[in-house]
Formats: sequence, C-alpha cells, structure tokens
Amino acid sequence: MENIKGLKRTRLCTELSVNDVGKEVVLMGWVQRRRDLGALIFVTLRDRSGIMQVVFNSEADPELHKKAFQLRSEYVIAVRGTLALRSPEAINRNMPTGELEVLAKELRILSKSETPPFHIEENSDANEALRLKYRYLDLRRPDLQGNLILRHRVAKIARDYFDANGFLEIETPVLTKSTPEGARDYLVPSRVQPGKFYALPQSPQLFKQLLMISGFDRYMQITKCFRDEDLRADRQPEFTQIDLEMSFVDVEDVIRVNEGFIQRVFREILDIELPVPFKRLTYKEAMERFGSDKPDTRFGLELKNVSDIVKDSGFKVFSDTIANGGCVRAINAKGAGTFSRKEIDALGETVKTYGAKGLAWIVIEDNGVRSPIAKFLTETELQNLKERLEAQVGDLLLFVADKEEIVFNSLGHLRLVLGEKLNLIDHDKYDVLWVTEFPLLERDEEENRWVAKHHPFTSPMDEDIEYLDTDPSKVRAKAYDIILNGYELGGGSIRIHDIELQNKMFNIIGFSDEEAKERFGFLLEAFKYGVPPHGGLAFGLDRLVMLLAKTSNIRDVIAFPKVQNASDLMTNAPDYVDEKQLEELCIKTVEPSEN
Repeated sequence: MENIKGLKRTRLCTELSVNDVGKEVVLMGWVQRRRDLGALIFVTLRDRSGIMQVVFNSEADPELHKKAFQLRSEYVIAVRGTLALRSPEAINRNMPTGELEVLAKELRILSKSETPPFHIEENSDANEALRLKYRYLDLRRPDLQGNLILRHRVAKIARDYFDANGFLEIETPVLTKSTPEGARDYLVPSRVQPGKFYALPQSPQLFKQLLMISGFDRYMQITKCFRDEDLRADRQPEFTQIDLEMSFVDVEDVIRVNEGFIQRVFREILDIELPVPFKRLTYKEAMERFGSDKPDTRFGLELKNVSDIVKDSGFKVFSDTIANGGCVRAINAKGAGTFSRKEIDALGETVKTYGAKGLAWIVIEDNGVRSPIAKFLTETELQNLKERLEAQVGDLLLFVADKEEIVFNSLGHLRLVLGEKLNLIDHDKYDVLWVTEFPLLERDEEENRWVAKHHPFTSPMDEDIEYLDTDPSKVRAKAYDIILNGYELGGGSIRIHDIELQNKMFNIIGFSDEEAKERFGFLLEAFKYGVPPHGGLAFGLDRLVMLLAKTSNIRDVIAFPKVQNASDLMTNAPDYVDEKQLEELCIKTVEPSEN
C-alpha cells in the first residue's frame, strides 16, 4: 500500500466549484464506483461532503490508466489532478458537483477493501441488523453522515444559544448513587468497596438542583443518560439530553427561553420561522380532545365524550360501563363509511392492544345508519350522537367504553392509525405546542399508593397545595412538556424549594423519613442551607434530531446505537467477562430463573 507522503488534501469534494476550474487539486476518499469505458475510466470518489468524478485517460497517461483499472468499491485513494468542466452532455444536474470532474495526474492506493457485505449507498435497503453489524460501513452512507452532521449542528446551536442567554455548561457525574424512582438503573460495581454499586444517571436531576443551590443561576449540559427499560423505535438504553436549569424563575420564564431555542433550531436547520408563543393545551384538554398527553395536532379526528347521551341506552356495554364509573367516547372518521367490515374489524383489534375490550361503530348512510348496535339505541340517542359528533352521510363513528384511562389510550392511538389511513397528516408540517398543568400524582393501583407523575421534586401549583392533605388527585403540577408532531421533545417543571413541602411530597408517595433520607439525604441536607426557586427542562437530543431528519427510527441519528434487546451488534456488547474480573469485584453470577 502507498501513503500520502508529499501529498496534502486541498479540499473536500463538494467544496470545489466552477470558480476552481483549472486549478490543481488533491482529493482523498473512498471509491464509490468505477466505470470502464475502454480508453476512459471514470471513478466516483466519495468523502464526507459528497462525491466527485475523477477521469483516467489512457491516451494522456497509459500507466495511470492501468493502475486505475485495479480500483474496486471502497478502496481508499488519493488523487491529484486538474479540476475541469464536464462536457455539456455529461453534466449531472442531480449532484452538487455534476458540472465538474478531476482529470487525474496521480493516483495512490492507500488501502484496499474486500467486497462490502452491502452496497454503500443512500437509503440502502439492506437489512438493518446487517448494517448495524457493520456499522462503520453503514456510517459511510451519505444519508447517515448527513444525519450526524445535522446532529452536530443542533448541538452547536444549543451551546451557542444557551451561552448567549447566560447558561454555564457544567458536567455532572456519570458514576453516582442509585436513587431508583422510575426506570431501572444500570449498576456499576465498585472494586474498592466490595458489595457496593454506583448507578449510571437516568438524568442529572439531583445534581442540577444542587448546582442551583450552589448559586450558578443558569446551567446547561449536553449529557448522556441511562435507563434499563424495554426499547422501541424512538428509545435507547443510553440517550442524550440537552439539560438545563434556572434559578429565580417560574413556568413562564422557562417556557420563554426554550421557545427561543426551538425557534432558532428550526430557523438555522430548516429555514422555517416558527411563530412564538407556541400553542398551549392543559393536560386535561389534551387528553379529552386527543386521548394523549403528546398529541399530534396536525389533523382533527378529535375525541368526543358521549357518556351523557348513552348512559341510559339499551346497549348494556355503554350503560353498564358508565354506571360503573367509566365513560364512552367516540371519534368521527369523516368519509370512512366506505371501510369494509374487515377494515373496521382491524380497527377493533388495534384498540384491543391498548386495553379496550372492543370497538363499537356506526356508519351514517342516506337512509339511516348501519351498525350492529343501532337496534339498542333510540332514535333520539342516534340523533344526539350524530349532532355531538357532527356526523354526515358517509362518516364512520367509532366508540370505546371503558375506564377513562383505557378509553383515552385506545382512542388516542386509533386516532393516529386513522390519520395515516385517511391521509390526513401533512408530513411537511411542524406543529409545536406545550402541554401544561399535568397531575402532580397518579395512583398505582397494584401497590395502592400515590406516585409522582413526573418525579418527586416537581412543585405543585400554588393554588392546589391545600389538596395535598385532602384530595391529592386534584393537585396539578407546575410541569410542562414540549410536543412536536405527536412526539415529546422535552419536559420539565418548577421544582420544590421548600424542605417542608418536599418532605410532605415524599410522605405522600409512601417514603418514610428514613427512606427519604436514605435515597435523597444529600439533597435534603443541601435544602437546609438556602434554596432559590428554580426549575428547568430537558430536551431529548436524539429525538429532536430524528424529527428534523424526517426519520422515524432513532437509530438513524445515533452513531453506534443498540437494538431492541439493548445489544450492540457490532461489538457484541453486552458480553461475558473474564472470571478474574468478577473475582476482583466480588461478584458471582447465577443462572436466571425460568419464571
């Protein structure tokens, strides 16, 4: 193999323009493809910026032409030559350098390549598992490189924007104390203190609060977080947050600074000017209208409560559910009355996956209605349903009856399925909104106790504090999530800064004073020494970049991601370790039980 001694790369491929024609250039990169036309060999050279055509002419240099004949896909080469304009008939308008080519004078083969297990090309249709096994090859693809360049730009915008707004970037520990409250921790054994473990942070929550107590006023960090939980397309066991915290603020202050950040990201990345302030929905309104606390508001199909209309109906599924404290809600799928029975049954299977027992339906026709449940409903009830749901001929009315939580969950997801099926979603539209006034607490029926909806450091709304002693279900939180097209971009809250209120919160969620001290003693100790009112927010950087890149798979914007079972197909992590390592850590492994 040759080396680059004496050669210095002058530009990246797409940094060259017609203004450079006639200049001698040196390019280095990978061979995308080679075309042999006899006297001429055309090589497409690829670097991270894009591609450039290189021409080897046997009449100009027979030896160089012969050497170019050796080139194969993914060989690494260095080329010296003169930049020239292509002939008019050879111009490729589909590539940035389609007017240009390099007339080669020198070629060095820096590294040869075996035939790759898949073709390195944009929007590859190769199996994802194969691509992840050879991720270093997958990352050569222009679309993935573009995603990671986009990620870099978003991270830089974040640092620049928050710096300009008075935030200091401060690192927080990666090896910390386990304070399990939510997802499982990833644990790291201590060699020097056998039997004890560090935890990888699920978020820097406690440390950023401590930084506010320390007087830093405004903190931000682009930081890794870790959660041992089941994965899906937009979730990873290790993920990256743009994390921030502010002192002497309330909800409006946090919202204002973060609207400015998102506005700047969209302006600089997509050249889109998002109007501020963003729309806002309370949690209650979001659930009742869309069945979700992260609603996709790019289309309608809103939920309607029809419990009052059908509470005394002859259809016992409706009336009995309401009598037992449940509800009946419906969606009007406009124009979907043409759906076949098979398609409607498939919608019924969709809601069952989210806990519903079934899906009732009514089709509005010219001469009345078509429905298995129509015979159980009076003319008045049918007419009231049509009016409530603004039904017209050709519409399909879909109903779920159950506990409110199940109704919201099932119809909320059904709404998204219908939005796609009916082509109601404009995928070029970006709809950003805030969801506010979340419940502070929710009931864990299995453990028969209250748990924090977000985390136990979230402040209740001032006017609801009185209900902590009488009816915790009424207490709203000073919490807020920012939503983009049905995805949660980030979330945060104003924190509790009063030690008595913080202790009360711990007591309500079932922690004794001793348990609270055991888990969060260092924070409670800090609370004794003057705590400013403070609050913050954390954006999911991976998810933000995923949406900006218009991909639905978060693995497309992470350099070395994990798959569904939290393994890395390239490195084969996690893997077994040497027995000696385990002995040093005083750890013995056991076979998992079958149940």
